[in-house]
Amino acid sequence: MEKTQNNRAWFLVLPVLALVAFSAVIPLMTVVNYSVQDTFGNNKFFWAGLEWFEEMVGSERLHAALGRQVLFSAIILAIEVPLGIYIALNMPKRGFWASVCLVLMALPLLIPFNVVGTIWQIFGRVDIGLLGHTLAALGVDYNYTNDALDAWVTVIVMDVWHWTSLVALLCYAGLQSIPDAYYQAARIDQASRWKIFRFIELPKMQGVLLIAVLLRFMDSFMIYTEPFVVTGGGPGNATTFLSIDLVKMAVGQFDLGPAAAFSIMYFLVILLISWVFYTVMTNLDKREGL
Repeated sequence: MEKTQNNRAWFLVLPVLALVAFSAVIPLMTVVNYSVQDTFGNNKFFWAGLEWFEEMVGSERLHAALGRQVLFSAIILAIEVPLGIYIALNMPKRGFWASVCLVLMALPLLIPFNVVGTIWQIFGRVDIGLLGHTLAALGVDYNYTNDALDAWVTVIVMDVWHWTSLVALLCYAGLQSIPDAYYQAARIDQASRWKIFRFIELPKMQGVLLIAVLLRFMDSFMIYTEPFVVTGGGPGNATTFLSIDLVKMAVGQFDLGPAAAFSIMYFLVILLISWVFYTVMTNLDKREGL
């Protein structure tokens, strides 16, 4: 019996396609248009070709911002992923305290980005901030507005505080999907805690870990609001990441051509590295299944 196809269902998808075209495709085409043109003002544009892309590829400013961005994302992933796994492994599995832990872990995720930046901006100030005042009282020379290392530590600790719970909640969901029969078999075999984690829990968490790593990489690589509110990209250019540099170029200097080329390259870098992450981790998952 031949299956009947109802093409009228496509009409239900058209509003979504129109919304995506309006909110994503049209702005993207506008950016592409600016990236290959130049202007002397009065809305008069002329063809520039790949001039802005060549300028950005050879830009020391872009290379420096990219280096800071890669270092920041690497540090964030190296801290938040293991810490999130550790927290998930030690959270209660059932009962009242499990609910309490889940609520507490979700609280930082509910705070808007600009509020997080404002909290840590005040929290770290030496004159009125609890953290800055306490460190000063202990004799620690801490000032994130003047010292590049202190600014980096503040931004990293802020991001870890804000987003580690996302990794922990995803890992916790993966752990909850493991049947009790696996743990019972491990106890019968007298498996150690490390072997249970290595051969039971970690393989079962690989799917959610892939999601966690991809989300945290993309978020950390595109971070803007929190470090901008706390440090403004300073001191100097110490915490001027790619997104902050892009905004300064586009809004502060109004260099639309270079900024458009910069944003397209920025997007392609995120897309490429995310694809590499996805390919590597899915291949590891397939090998584990063999």
